[in-house]
Amino acid sequence: MNNGDQKQFVDFDGVRLKVFEDDDVAGVLAAVQAHERERTGGGQFDEKQAKEQLKKALAKQGVVEFTDEEMKTMPKIFKRLIVLQKKRCRLRKHASGKDTTTYEIRFRRDGYDISASGKTIELAKANFIEKLKTAQPKEKRTGGGSTIPTTFSAFALYHYETFRKEKVSSEHYKNNLRLVDRYLSPRFKETPIEKITPPDCKKLLDEVMEQGKGKTADDLHSILNGIFKSAIAHGIIARNPLALILYTQHERESGKAITKDEETRLFNALNGTIYATAAALVLFCGLRPNELETAKIQGPFIVAVNSKRKTRKTEYKRIPIIDRLRPFLPADGAFNIPNLDMLRRHFKRALPGHKLYDLRTTFYTRCKEYDVADAARDHFVGHSFGVLGNTYTDLSDEYLLKEGKKLNAW
Repeated sequence: MNNGDQKQFVDFDGVRLKVFEDDDVAGVLAAVQAHERERTGGGQFDEKQAKEQLKKALAKQGVVEFTDEEMKTMPKIFKRLIVLQKKRCRLRKHASGKDTTTYEIRFRRDGYDISASGKTIELAKANFIEKLKTAQPKEKRTGGGSTIPTTFSAFALYHYETFRKEKVSSEHYKNNLRLVDRYLSPRFKETPIEKITPPDCKKLLDEVMEQGKGKTADDLHSILNGIFKSAIAHGIIARNPLALILYTQHERESGKAITKDEETRLFNALNGTIYATAAALVLFCGLRPNELETAKIQGPFIVAVNSKRKTRKTEYKRIPIIDRLRPFLPADGAFNIPNLDMLRRHFKRALPGHKLYDLRTTFYTRCKEYDVADAARDHFVGHSFGVLGNTYTDLSDEYLLKEGKKLNAW
């Protein structure tokens, strides 16, 4: 496949089809479908047959694409890296005899240089996936004799897998890696860390800020700062490129509690849907949206994992089931939690001036309005009592139920 700045061509059924460089197979199929309709006068389009023909066409152009099932068998680090390439790798066809050929799949990115061959494309894929399981990036030997990756994406993953994973919550860890995959790896790719300059970083952060994504820019600045500090500690670079950048965090908007009338509007809009129960758990229990999937009924409490705890030990919080929540509880006791993006979308339709997190703010506000004790309120919402407080505080069920009953006046 011939790469260009914007477009490329795929030879399909004797016709050169023009497609965009970052199209996946489904995108290219749209061009194939248009060609087939024009050729057959609008006749029936066999997508399965066209997809098989298209894969053969891609192979002729020097590209192989992995299926979702094949992606599942790859090590985690390569799943991320190859997904960034639209699940594709370079494919070469070599003559290995008078009438035989060999297929070679090659992956060169983020310090990795991996090659595997086979007499068929499927065999080459299988051999390639096996090689991924033991592949190591290009390494730099430090004074102590240990080895570490030196390109940005490989080092970022090394830093998170080796150090950050143990220090942050699983949700925080996943969110950071998601930002690395979406913004940082596509930008810096295989660039040696020592080659990344302050203007490179400033340009990226400015672009994200200009898109109106202030919080994302803040998070990216924090992630980059951690990666560069780790690189300094490993002796890869001497100075942090961010040190020369004058960066000001964006002004974050505080949550805004919804009114009683807005509560009524919300549940009228969500009535009869799976979104109503999820919204009720956030509003009447103060759960963070990412804690919903851990929520379960346990006697007179809703019990959920506190997602903000960074220790390895899982911490649970117990929120009394108040009267306002009871109508939303499932008869079988098992919650059916919807996709969070869909929940946010339905919430936004019902209350356009609010965000889903405002329901948690409302719960916190009601706790204050109905004089729930600070210790109980902080336990309900999962706030820290401080190092000593977390160590020595263990609130009884009786105390939490007594304070929770105050919210029945809601």
